[in-house]
Amino acid sequence: MTAVGSGPQAPASLSAPSRESTSRGWFTALLRRLHFFAGLLVGPFILVAAVSGALYAITPTLESTVYAHELTASSTASAVPLARQVEAAEQYVGGSATPVAVRPAPEAGATTRVMFADETLPESTTRAIFVDPATTEIRGDLPAYGTSGALPLRHWLSDLHRSLHLGDVGRWYSELAASWLGIVALAGLGLWIGRFVRSRRGRRDLLRPNRRHTGYRRLSGWHSAVGIWVVIGALFLSATGITWSTFAGANVSDLRALVGGGTPSLTTTLDGQAAAGGEHAHHGGAHSSSAPTVDPATFDAVWAVARDVNVNSGDLEIRPPAAAGKAWVVQEIHRSFPTEVDAVAIDGSTLRVTDRVDFADYPLLAKLSRWGVDLHMGTMFGLANQLVLFVLAIGIAALVVLGYAMWWKRRPIGAVGSPARGVLRHAPWWGIGAVLVAAVAIGLVLPLVVYTLAVFVAVDVMLGWRDRSRRVRG
Repeated sequence: MTAVGSGPQAPASLSAPSRESTSRGWFTALLRRLHFFAGLLVGPFILVAAVSGALYAITPTLESTVYAHELTASSTASAVPLARQVEAAEQYVGGSATPVAVRPAPEAGATTRVMFADETLPESTTRAIFVDPATTEIRGDLPAYGTSGALPLRHWLSDLHRSLHLGDVGRWYSELAASWLGIVALAGLGLWIGRFVRSRRGRRDLLRPNRRHTGYRRLSGWHSAVGIWVVIGALFLSATGITWSTFAGANVSDLRALVGGGTPSLTTTLDGQAAAGGEHAHHGGAHSSSAPTVDPATFDAVWAVARDVNVNSGDLEIRPPAAAGKAWVVQEIHRSFPTEVDAVAIDGSTLRVTDRVDFADYPLLAKLSRWGVDLHMGTMFGLANQLVLFVLAIGIAALVVLGYAMWWKRRPIGAVGSPARGVLRHAPWWGIGAVLVAAVAIGLVLPLVVYTLAVFVAVDVMLGWRDRSRRVRG
């Protein structure tokens, strides 16, 4: 449903009237034209996002294999105090470096990460020292990105999927793909439902390809069958991908805050005047290199306090104060089910709890956002989640390729081969009004859709001028 193509019917010539260009079939004609043009022009962006997303989906498993030495301790003996592990990392780094975060070994046989700010690394990237918690042996030294702690392989693929390694401008591509993916999928679903209702003997072919068909009908059968099986997943990826996009993501956050569905933040200023945290901290989170020097023993002390409050997961991060007057933060980073992201702020001098945030108290929309992001990133249900995402992404990529193949097979010589234009001229007044209201509503949330839709209209108008000129000369 996410690629080009409009079903097994031959697309109407630009110069010939369409049977659907009537007041009775205007909506189906509109869906077909939207599905076709959006798929044709945005298809390359969706294809790149799908292929890069398929690669990214399996990176958590690849990461555990590629970086097995860094992530695995040489001993499964009991861990020494966290202070000794921190001191070993500080000695290895040298100078007066102070950790900006520590992630204790989540289980026996895993390493502890001691993370330092490093001005030579890209923004939101820390230098992670991997320490054997039993022997304090240094097992590795790698850059780690953001609060997700992504290591180089996963970060490289994440950046490819998110921005094609082009920075902030590159993020427009992924937002464009995510914004239009849902629209194209819904249009395709509408066309599929219409064909299913009208069909009497071919409904089974809409659920699985008929191998006896050849040519265009074979391509269309595969497009329809694959599309209906991946459409729900495509809509999910579109919705969750939009939530952390540049423009639409900000709009979604504003809407959530307006209805009381924002993610709670933890107050870290000791006088209670300011808050820390972020909506999508898994993608970023810079650490200050000017943080005050701290006693390594305090890591053990605040960890013990946090365990008695609400931090009872093995996956957690301890962050010392980023500046004077700030609290220590101990936060769970457990991204698999059941979700555990409780956090507590602690005054390092008195070991008094100054604030706490529990996932159980999140508003429903905030919980759904957290679960959606983790499902999208393949961390909610481990390997099974990653394999489903991989297959789904490959299915979406296949739909794009099949859509282009369908268009190429049925394109008229010398024309684009799109469904007939002018469908809204045959729509009733209430239909035109509904389309305009929907367009405005979508544009307010998904601004890149408005800009690209304007491009679609401009291309369509130019093609219409060209065709009229040909008819006049003919």
